[in-house]
Amino acid sequence: MKANVIVALVVGLVLGFFGGKAATGPGKSSDSGSVQAAAAPSAPSQAAKPSRQADPTVFKVPLEDSARLGSDDALVTLVEFSDYQCPFCSRAHATVEKLREEYGNKLRVVMKQNPLSFHPRAKPAAIAAMAAGEQGKYWEMHGKLFANSRALEDADLEKYAQEIGLDMARWKKDITNPKYQQIIDRDQALAGQLGANGTPAFFINGRLLSGAQPIDNFKAIINEELTKAEGMVKSGIKPGQVYAAIIEKGQTRAAPPQPAAREQPSGPRKVEAPVDAPSHGEKAAKVTIVMWSDFECPFCSRVEPTLTKVRETYGKDVRIVWRNQPLPFHQNAKPAAEAALAAHEQGKFWEMHAKLFANQKALDRASLDKYAQEIKLDMGKYKQAMDSGKFRAKIDADSAAGSAVGANGTPTFFINGRQLVGAQPFESFKQVIDEEIGKADKLLSSGVKLENLYAKIMESASNAPAPSEPAAPAEPPVQKIEVGQAPSKGPANAPVTIVEWSDFECPFCGRVGPTLKQIEEQYKGKVRIAFKHQPLPFHANARLAAAASMAAHEQGKFWEMHDKLFANQRALDRASLEKYAEELKLDMGKFKQALDSDKFKALIDADSAEGTRVGANGTPTFFINGRTFVGAQPFENFKRVIDEELKKAEGGAVAKDAK
Repeated sequence: MKANVIVALVVGLVLGFFGGKAATGPGKSSDSGSVQAAAAPSAPSQAAKPSRQADPTVFKVPLEDSARLGSDDALVTLVEFSDYQCPFCSRAHATVEKLREEYGNKLRVVMKQNPLSFHPRAKPAAIAAMAAGEQGKYWEMHGKLFANSRALEDADLEKYAQEIGLDMARWKKDITNPKYQQIIDRDQALAGQLGANGTPAFFINGRLLSGAQPIDNFKAIINEELTKAEGMVKSGIKPGQVYAAIIEKGQTRAAPPQPAAREQPSGPRKVEAPVDAPSHGEKAAKVTIVMWSDFECPFCSRVEPTLTKVRETYGKDVRIVWRNQPLPFHQNAKPAAEAALAAHEQGKFWEMHAKLFANQKALDRASLDKYAQEIKLDMGKYKQAMDSGKFRAKIDADSAAGSAVGANGTPTFFINGRQLVGAQPFESFKQVIDEEIGKADKLLSSGVKLENLYAKIMESASNAPAPSEPAAPAEPPVQKIEVGQAPSKGPANAPVTIVEWSDFECPFCGRVGPTLKQIEEQYKGKVRIAFKHQPLPFHANARLAAAASMAAHEQGKFWEMHDKLFANQRALDRASLEKYAEELKLDMGKFKQALDSDKFKALIDADSAEGTRVGANGTPTFFINGRTFVGAQPFENFKRVIDEELKKAEGGAVAKDAK
């Protein structure tokens, strides 16, 4: 794959959205209506319109030992991820206080710590509050901090501690306890895992609400959750067990970002709809939608109800044609595509299609065979097709055709050749379909036969290659990125520091390795490279590989293990990792003990959380002297930024000498 295509895919991940909902960037809280947040509350019984930003998805948000306020029998639990220096968090604090007054013992508030890296006093403030909690006065300190969010220096914190009547000697000793940093790391890792990337973020009985939103948006969800909880209590669940019952089957991770939904502006493309491809609808239809999809892609699954609605709304006027685009980082997507085509051979593609999307986390061979049995396929014929790889060439041909027309991410649709990318809502499809039906009616009235309509439309379509990457966004502001204890190579005082967030199972991370080596050679002594971990949730072995690299780092051989892992990205199971450790002559007892005890879990979680906070949501992401640089880009692109930074450093040195 060409480098610019790689960049497009990774940039798409970082600039993406979660299932059609715009992602809130690090520190950019959703502030719509935050001024109204302090408005007078209405009675709990008053119906409030559901928030547009409220998602019905329930996440499993553990309370752990976090500070909580309210009864354990409360029917609604509000978990807040917050930052004491964030102005939006201060505004939201006033809203939460009003909610507590209004809902009384029906609402419990739990506080999680997410001090953002660009708020230098947020972390000391969080530690000050937790240390006050040791003396039973967390919430008193919490109130002081939000009331004085612009005065959080050490002297200020000490003053607030005195004002709330703490034992000052004990408090001063407690704030040095390293356990508070561990709690912050844990909370921030959880926030990143759940998609709560900005502050404030709230989970109301597990449902995410982002930003300092109007009080009515909170009340809409709280009222819904109260109704549900009251029903659960009537069914026999004790009030104190309601929260645990609600989140028991909640999602443990937010979906990875999806490329931003858009229609390509370049006009219709010449897109083939193969006669033997699985399809829904009449072959002679006014509108043909050719889709490229992946059975392991969560966004492909999310768009399926929309496609069902398209079929129900437009009937015989729309045909939907399926083509395969199993992405390389979805390890079971290609076997699933093979199983679907093996079912297609027996006239049951859509039955298998439904099974696969209903069971996206169970697409191993045994599961695929089970689904084949359930839909009553001829198992001998099915297994022969799977074992022989009969449909692999067809899948590869689909993928190549998709790449040729610009379907590099999934799902991608071509509606009479017009490209639409992402799990978009029905209205987005409807707009294009209605326009295409209008055009089709004109062609039909001019004498074109319905069965020749799609071919006629394709005659005037462009067969030029699709643009390989989206328009480059404005470069984000420079951030302060700490190397900390991350493995690094190059002088600590180098004028240019590159901090990389990476994943040992990510193919793009592997591809950028030679470029980084070229940078090391060309800029020897001038560039320092540091490595931080961002194992993506859909890479099954990435986290274990990260742990192995840190176990090697403990023995002074991080970079040797780093190279082994990237050279063997398809063999990162435990046995393979031990083999690499032996090849590097590590102390195997120490290495195995580190992996068995999950010794580096907190460190890896902290790296991931930090990466999420600074915007490293896809891999690889680099910060070159704090400047964001995304993707497996060519050497020339790195060189441009490095040379600019070296020039700045030289200018600074000259100015210093002149003084």
